[in-house]
Amino acid sequence: MLQVTLYTRRECHLCEEVETNLRMIHSDIPFELKIVDIDSDENIKVLFGMEIPVVEAGPYRLRYPFSVQELRMTISAANDRLAQLERLNENPPEIGSGTGISINRSDRIAFWIARHYLLLINLFLLLYFGLPFLGPVLKTTGLNFPAEVIYKIYSPICHQWAFRSWFLFGEQAYYPREAAGIDNVTTFEQATGFSDVVDPDRRIARAFEGNEILGYKVALCQRDEAIWGSMFIFGVIYAITGRKIKKLHWILWLLLGLFPVALDGGSQLLSQLPVDLFQTIFPYRESTPLLRSITGILFGWTTAWLTIPLIEETMGESRRDLARKFNSLKERKS
Repeated sequence: MLQVTLYTRRECHLCEEVETNLRMIHSDIPFELKIVDIDSDENIKVLFGMEIPVVEAGPYRLRYPFSVQELRMTISAANDRLAQLERLNENPPEIGSGTGISINRSDRIAFWIARHYLLLINLFLLLYFGLPFLGPVLKTTGLNFPAEVIYKIYSPICHQWAFRSWFLFGEQAYYPREAAGIDNVTTFEQATGFSDVVDPDRRIARAFEGNEILGYKVALCQRDEAIWGSMFIFGVIYAITGRKIKKLHWILWLLLGLFPVALDGGSQLLSQLPVDLFQTIFPYRESTPLLRSITGILFGWTTAWLTIPLIEETMGESRRDLARKFNSLKERKS
């Protein structure tokens, strides 16, 4: 017989209403009703939180709000599915009672990851955008070897041009190229004597890490720091708000996140390519630290807003499936 599970808690009027509806439907469609108080098991409580009432019928799950008609249709579909499986003599497991009879190490690891994935993501983001700031700190304290290790780690994934990087412990926070047109700052050419004429491949600008007067550059460029830093901030806010933020629509990601960074970075790149056609279409330009940071923040924030809630949906499914398996085994042992 089909098993229908209602996840509820005490003093939940909506849960009582759904239970009444289930018992009414039971008069037409046979099933076994199982009522689970989520406060009775810490694992289940963590999984559902305030998302109750929740009804599970076979492979189908309904989260409130839903109508009586939707509830009836779901139970009917699950009951039909069970009947079909029985006719095929597949001897299906009791639907809704768990997905296995034993718990192995992989299950426990998967459950731990599903519960703590956000912490792991935030720690990674913090390390990724925070470690580059340690390079200048180590440089200024004379610890050159570990500083060089940090610069080398990020070298394959960032151009590290000094004129597009932040500087710490120096006269200015940045040294832009003259082409950026920023007033009242010492430009990279003035500070170092290097220019595209002297350094056409920009290898010197990449290798230049700074000095005691100018300060030392951060191991990631300004735009990358803005991207990864804003992703970390969103991840922290998402955790603080209880993972309730709904995912951003992909069209908004394109408009607010991808388009600005592509316009700023793309137009800059094409205008500086030694191709006559591009130089005719795109006037030569160099972006500013402000524009790089704003477009980087928009891209990083919207990307995190799009992807992290999607990850939560997947991890939430894993948590619920494994919790049912743990709970089923616990009931069998008892």
